[in-house]
Amino acid sequence: MKTSFKIMPLALAAVVLLSANQCQEQAEGQKMSTETQANANSQSVPAGLQIEDIKIGTGAEAMPGKDVDVHYTGTLTNGQKFDSSKDRGEPFTFSLGAGQVIQGWDKGVAGMKEGGVRKLTIPPELAYGNRQIGPIPANSTLIFEVELLKVK
Repeated sequence: MKTSFKIMPLALAAVVLLSANQCQEQAEGQKMSTETQANANSQSVPAGLQIEDIKIGTGAEAMPGKDVDVHYTGTLTNGQKFDSSKDRGEPFTFSLGAGQVIQGWDKGVAGMKEGGVRKLTIPPELAYGNRQIGPIPANSTLIFEVELLKVK
Protein backbone atom coordinates (compact mmCIF):
# COMPACT_ATOMS: atom_id res chain seq x y z
CA MET A 1 0.00 0.00 0.00
CA LYS A 2 2.83 2.40 0.88
CA THR A 3 4.50 1.65 -2.46
CA SER A 4 1.36 2.55 -4.41
CA PHE A 5 1.14 5.92 -2.62
CA LYS A 6 4.75 6.65 -3.60
CA ILE A 7 4.10 5.74 -7.24
CA MET A 8 0.87 7.78 -7.47
CA PRO A 9 2.59 11.21 -7.44
CA LEU A 10 5.06 10.00 -10.07
CA ALA A 11 2.27 8.64 -12.26
CA LEU A 12 0.28 11.85 -11.84
CA ALA A 13 3.33 13.96 -12.76
CA ALA A 14 3.91 11.82 -15.86
CA VAL A 15 0.27 12.27 -16.96
CA VAL A 16 0.49 16.05 -16.47
CA LEU A 17 3.75 16.29 -18.42
CA LEU A 18 2.48 14.12 -21.29
CA SER A 19 -0.75 16.12 -21.44
CA ALA A 20 1.13 19.44 -21.46
CA ASN A 21 3.48 18.19 -24.18
CA GLN A 22 0.54 17.02 -26.30
CA CYS A 23 -1.19 20.43 -25.92
CA GLN A 24 2.02 22.21 -26.90
CA GLU A 25 2.48 20.01 -29.99
CA GLN A 26 -1.14 20.60 -30.97
CA ALA A 27 -0.77 24.39 -30.52
CA GLU A 28 2.44 24.40 -32.57
CA GLY A 29 0.70 22.41 -35.30
CA GLN A 30 -2.17 24.90 -35.38
CA LYS A 31 0.29 27.82 -35.45
CA MET A 32 2.19 26.28 -38.37
CA SER A 33 -1.09 25.66 -40.19
CA THR A 34 -2.15 29.28 -39.63
CA GLU A 35 1.25 30.59 -40.77
CA THR A 36 1.15 28.38 -43.86
CA GLN A 37 -2.34 29.63 -44.68
CA ALA A 38 -1.29 33.27 -44.14
CA ASN A 39 1.73 32.80 -46.39
CA ALA A 40 -0.45 31.20 -49.06
CA ASN A 41 -2.83 34.19 -48.99
CA SER A 42 -0.18 36.90 -48.97
CA GLN A 43 1.80 38.36 -51.79
CA SER A 44 5.55 38.65 -51.90
CA VAL A 45 6.46 42.23 -51.04
CA PRO A 46 9.83 43.91 -50.61
CA ALA A 47 11.20 44.27 -47.10
CA GLY A 48 9.79 47.27 -45.28
CA LEU A 49 6.69 47.72 -47.46
CA GLN A 50 3.56 47.44 -45.35
CA ILE A 51 0.23 46.77 -47.01
CA GLU A 52 -3.07 47.06 -45.16
CA ASP A 53 -6.30 46.39 -47.01
CA ILE A 54 -8.88 48.86 -45.72
CA LYS A 55 -11.54 47.68 -48.17
CA ILE A 56 -11.30 44.63 -50.43
CA GLY A 57 -12.51 45.38 -53.94
CA THR A 58 -14.67 43.10 -56.05
CA GLY A 59 -13.78 44.19 -59.59
CA ALA A 60 -10.91 43.48 -61.96
CA GLU A 61 -7.49 42.80 -60.44
CA ALA A 62 -4.55 45.17 -60.94
CA MET A 63 -1.65 43.28 -62.51
CA PRO A 64 1.69 44.36 -64.00
CA GLY A 65 1.25 45.60 -67.56
CA LYS A 66 -2.24 46.97 -66.92
CA ASP A 67 -3.08 50.66 -66.73
CA VAL A 68 -4.81 51.65 -63.50
CA ASP A 69 -6.76 54.70 -62.35
CA VAL A 70 -6.39 55.50 -58.66
CA HIS A 71 -7.28 58.16 -56.15
CA TYR A 72 -4.71 58.64 -53.43
CA THR A 73 -3.66 60.76 -50.50
CA GLY A 74 -0.01 60.83 -49.43
CA THR A 75 1.19 61.81 -45.97
CA LEU A 76 4.42 61.80 -44.03
CA THR A 77 4.65 59.79 -40.81
CA ASN A 78 3.88 62.99 -38.84
CA GLY A 79 0.50 63.19 -40.63
CA GLN A 80 1.44 66.09 -42.93
CA LYS A 81 -0.31 65.69 -46.28
CA PHE A 82 1.99 66.28 -49.26
CA ASP A 83 -0.25 65.28 -52.18
CA SER A 84 -3.76 64.11 -53.03
CA SER A 85 -5.47 63.32 -56.30
CA LYS A 86 -8.77 63.65 -54.44
CA ASP A 87 -7.98 67.30 -53.65
CA ARG A 88 -7.41 67.90 -57.37
CA GLY A 89 -10.60 66.02 -58.23
CA GLU A 90 -8.80 64.00 -60.89
CA PRO A 91 -7.69 60.35 -60.69
CA PHE A 92 -4.07 59.44 -61.36
CA THR A 93 -3.38 56.93 -64.15
CA PHE A 94 -0.23 54.84 -64.55
CA SER A 95 0.95 51.57 -66.04
CA LEU A 96 1.47 49.09 -63.21
CA GLY A 97 4.94 47.56 -63.04
CA ALA A 98 6.43 49.85 -65.69
CA GLY A 99 8.49 51.95 -63.28
CA GLN A 100 6.37 55.08 -63.82
CA VAL A 101 5.84 55.43 -60.07
CA ILE A 102 7.87 54.66 -56.95
CA GLN A 103 8.57 50.97 -56.32
CA GLY A 104 6.32 50.93 -53.27
CA TRP A 105 3.37 51.80 -55.49
CA ASP A 106 4.20 49.25 -58.19
CA LYS A 107 4.42 46.52 -55.55
CA GLY A 108 1.66 47.79 -53.26
CA VAL A 109 -1.06 48.36 -55.86
CA ALA A 110 -0.50 44.99 -57.58
CA GLY A 111 -3.18 42.53 -56.55
CA MET A 112 -5.75 45.15 -55.60
CA LYS A 113 -9.22 44.80 -57.09
CA GLU A 114 -11.37 47.62 -58.43
CA GLY A 115 -13.20 49.30 -55.56
CA GLY A 116 -10.49 48.34 -53.08
CA VAL A 117 -8.71 50.72 -50.73
CA ARG A 118 -5.22 50.09 -49.33
CA LYS A 119 -2.92 51.81 -46.92
CA LEU A 120 0.68 51.57 -48.12
CA THR A 121 3.50 52.40 -45.71
CA ILE A 122 6.54 52.77 -47.93
CA PRO A 123 10.11 52.97 -46.60
CA PRO A 124 12.53 55.45 -48.22
CA GLU A 125 14.27 52.66 -50.15
CA LEU A 126 11.04 52.01 -52.08
CA ALA A 127 10.13 55.70 -52.36
CA TYR A 128 12.52 58.60 -53.04
CA GLY A 129 15.48 57.42 -50.97
CA ASN A 130 17.92 60.16 -49.96
CA ARG A 131 16.43 62.71 -52.40
CA GLN A 132 14.16 65.54 -51.32
CA ILE A 133 11.19 65.79 -53.69
CA GLY A 134 9.14 68.97 -53.23
CA PRO A 135 7.68 68.95 -49.71
CA ILE A 136 8.93 65.39 -49.07
CA PRO A 137 12.17 65.39 -47.04
CA ALA A 138 14.99 63.02 -47.97
CA ASN A 139 14.83 59.55 -46.39
CA SER A 140 11.11 59.80 -45.64
CA THR A 141 8.76 56.92 -45.00
CA LEU A 142 5.59 57.68 -46.93
CA ILE A 143 2.03 56.67 -46.15
CA PHE A 144 -0.53 56.46 -48.95
CA GLU A 145 -4.19 55.62 -48.93
CA VAL A 146 -4.88 54.33 -52.43
CA GLU A 147 -8.30 53.59 -53.93
CA LEU A 148 -8.30 51.51 -57.12
CA LEU A 149 -10.93 52.98 -59.40
CA LYS A 150 -10.33 51.22 -62.71
CA VAL A 151 -8.13 48.54 -64.32
CA LYS A 152 -7.73 48.94 -68.08
